Amino acid sequence: MAPIERLGLYLQDMYVRDMVRFSQIAEQHGFDSVWVAESRLARDAVVPVAAIATDTYKIKVGAGVVNTWTRNAALIAQTFATLDELSNGRVLLGIGAWWDPLAQKVGIERREPLQCMKEYVQVIRRLFRSEDVDFDGKFVKMQGVKLDILHGTGEKRRSIPIYVGGTGFKMLELAGEIADGVLLNYLVSPKYNEKALESIKLGAQKAGRGIDEIDTPQLIACSMDEDADKAIKLAKNHVTMTLGQQPHIMKASGVGDELIRAVQEKMGGWPAKPGGIERAAEIVPDQVVLMLTASGTPEDCRKKIAEYTEAGCKSPLLLPLSANVEYIVKSLA
Repeated sequence: MAPIERLGLYLQDMYVRDMVRFSQIAEQHGFDSVWVAESRLARDAVVPVAAIATDTYKIKVGAGVVNTWTRNAALIAQTFATLDELSNGRVLLGIGAWWDPLAQKVGIERREPLQCMKEYVQVIRRLFRSEDVDFDGKFVKMQGVKLDILHGTGEKRRSIPIYVGGTGFKMLELAGEIADGVLLNYLVSPKYNEKALESIKLGAQKAGRGIDEIDTPQLIACSMDEDADKAIKLAKNHVTMTLGQQPHIMKASGVGDELIRAVQEKMGGWPAKPGGIERAAEIVPDQVVLMLTASGTPEDCRKKIAEYTEAGCKSPLLLPLSANVEYIVKSLA
């Protein structure tokens, strides 16, 4: 296995103070970046990014991802310009199109997500450059807007990297055209990456760029234990939950509709009924877990991560599914 130059950590579903502590451990062990999730209605990404940036010194800190529907483009630019100041230039903006049924449940109609994403990225990038922005789009409208942040004797032009998080191939193509990087999703197989990279390359060509100019970090779900069966069992609950609530991710990897429907029925809808995830997990084959995650012993996990890097992932972002985050960091560092 070839050595991995940039290893990252992806954090969700834990206390913010634990995120800070694990980020410090990752930094101490040479990790390149740490990213914070903002997917379900649990914790937002902005507060943990600020906390991590305050108590670390060199590790990059990313939001993976904020969405284009609940924050105005100028507010996103303002927020991340502030985080960039706090982190001394270490912050990464990950932005995504969100997902249903969560968006529907809070009264948001996600229409024309590609056009919306394109407008957001265009405007946010111009605001980062301290430009005066006039823009009349379908989703973003600006009249003489400029970030009003002064540093010492003058304004500081910002070069905050913008990553688009996407699963669908049309969104990946757009990301290759307009973004600095693409945050590849998790719970997809290495085989999925082949088609994903084709889409990103096509988009990059539209912008006169090569695929090598686009960063492609990827979330990789990781469940690790000296007992491989225990690690797989822990991962299965998370895989089952995602099968039920975000089936578009699973379909992208070739998981059959029949299994997805059966899991959703066992779960009792979303949010799952009490005990629903556990009942549904009983019908999910181990092979599906092994296809979509890095689960098992440390050596098993290393081999699976290598499959993703060989398939185009430039920086594995480890998303721990088991509670032993420090063990995972130290084992893979």
